[in-house]
Amino acid sequence: MTLDHITSPADLRSLDRSQLDALCAEIRQLIVDTVNANGGHLGSNLGAVELTVALHRVFDSPRDPILWDTGHQTYPHKLLTGRTPEFAGLRQTGGLSGYPSQNESDHDWIENSHASTVLSYAHGLATAFESAGQDRRVVAVLGDGSLTGGMAFEGLNNLGHSGSNCTIVLNDNGRSYAPTVGKLSESLVKIRSNPVYMDRQRKMEALAEKVPVVGKLAPLGIRSSKAAIREAFQPQAFFEPLGIRYMGPYDGHDIAELETALANAAEFDGPVLVHVMTQKGRGYAPAENDPIKNMHDMGGIKPGSYTAAFTEALIKLGESHPDVVAITAAMPDSTGVLQFGERFPDRCFDVGIAEQHAVTSAAGMAMGGLRPVVALYSTFLTRAIDQVNLDVALHGQPVIFCLDRAGITGSDGASHNGVLDMVLLSKVPGMTIFAPSSYEELGQMLIDAYELDGPSAIRWSKTAAPSVTDDHVGRGLRARKVRNGSRVCLIGVGNLLASAEAAADLLVADGVDATVWDPRVVAPLDEAMIADAARHDVVVTVEDGLRAGGIGSSIIDALGAASCRAAAIGVPTEFLDHGDVGEIHARLGMDGPGVAATVRSLLD
Repeated sequence: MTLDHITSPADLRSLDRSQLDALCAEIRQLIVDTVNANGGHLGSNLGAVELTVALHRVFDSPRDPILWDTGHQTYPHKLLTGRTPEFAGLRQTGGLSGYPSQNESDHDWIENSHASTVLSYAHGLATAFESAGQDRRVVAVLGDGSLTGGMAFEGLNNLGHSGSNCTIVLNDNGRSYAPTVGKLSESLVKIRSNPVYMDRQRKMEALAEKVPVVGKLAPLGIRSSKAAIREAFQPQAFFEPLGIRYMGPYDGHDIAELETALANAAEFDGPVLVHVMTQKGRGYAPAENDPIKNMHDMGGIKPGSYTAAFTEALIKLGESHPDVVAITAAMPDSTGVLQFGERFPDRCFDVGIAEQHAVTSAAGMAMGGLRPVVALYSTFLTRAIDQVNLDVALHGQPVIFCLDRAGITGSDGASHNGVLDMVLLSKVPGMTIFAPSSYEELGQMLIDAYELDGPSAIRWSKTAAPSVTDDHVGRGLRARKVRNGSRVCLIGVGNLLASAEAAADLLVADGVDATVWDPRVVAPLDEAMIADAARHDVVVTVEDGLRAGGIGSSIIDALGAASCRAAAIGVPTEFLDHGDVGEIHARLGMDGPGVAATVRSLLD
């Protein structure tokens, strides 16, 4: 195989066209096989194969930094930078990350698993190189979905203002995770869907070139005519007033055309945007035909998951309360609001990759009498914590934040672990935080959250949701006692209630009968639970979030002068590598045996 002989991007430059075509086919097949086995992002990577080959043939990585926004499209990049032998371990414990990783390769400058940040990185790097007198070209690859995020506009504005040398590649596949939102995207669609549109511009510019040269001002007149023609065709009218030279669009699957365009762009001083049209999922029919997100993430929503419970509960709430609306940031399927949008199309809002806008917009909707439910991944809510605090909570607005992928997410790695939400949200005045421990609890909590007058959050894990009978479902803001003991009290937050129960079972062998509480609501804490915990000799809490400043710390503070010995188990303040969730929990002492071991140490 050709791919077996690619140990660095330099090896690409000796290949002819037929060899490059064969290489692209091999890359696609390996990605399909690996993602089908390990999970991960399929459509975005299949669409970026030829573009990645062209980038590495034109630019000298890592001397010329190639920055990716988002990082979920970098599987071809990994394969072309010497990581083919390790690719079978993609997203597995000890294997390759699903995103760029500085620990893996010098070719990975940033781990950018979300969106809209790469132009700011590029501006900073270009400024540093110019300050040092280094002739290096910064390359920023982003999808048009990334342009819905505010930081992308800030980066464009500063790149254009500074005139820094940067090649911006707009990988235009018509989608982000879901169909892209925004007027700029509509402009790109117009061009993408009408080849006559672009052909007409080229012909008009060619005609302007043929105007007879008369007098000294004729060349200026020709340039002005061409500029006027370009102004009439979007998206030049958007980028060029910012100081960004626009080139394109180009066929993102024609390596020769891409190489010429990229090489030409690199010759210009200042920032240049190369508009490239690609097909997400190219070469693999199931991904090409996916109507929602071109198999963005092969995991999907699993039946019996917490997300499935949320979807079911949200639709029921919407049916009985016409003021309920749903808001998401470019991920309607993954966050569970897609079916709500199909049922109530006028009450579901996908704002694009713009979490800050989503939160403040929700505050405005609440002020106007609606009851917004904002569905985000936990890790992405932290992009908008200032808006949660000052735009929602300060105004006492009843916005419900529904946070998927809270806690350790496992194979997605450090950037996706949702371990900050409880620490941050518990410090927001007036915020109520629910942590469901079962499928049925989540549905009840959405009802309870709707009844509140102020802001609330429901956070759940990526793991499977246990199913329980109605007598095991709490109500309102009260905690629920799961079992009663004497010497030891275990408090398991959300999905880690299972760890507390498993520890209690293990302690029976030691002759220790443990009380187990499901707090259900971690802010504010149930005073009855705190009072009961205080009568025990030992209190141990376990949560799938940061230990420092987390809910366990709040419980220990609430115990006050109680004479019990207490310990809080949670995630350490460090970035955790990707791996199996259960294995990570065990390593951190957050599983049943780990909790039992902590109890024994306190009893001893």
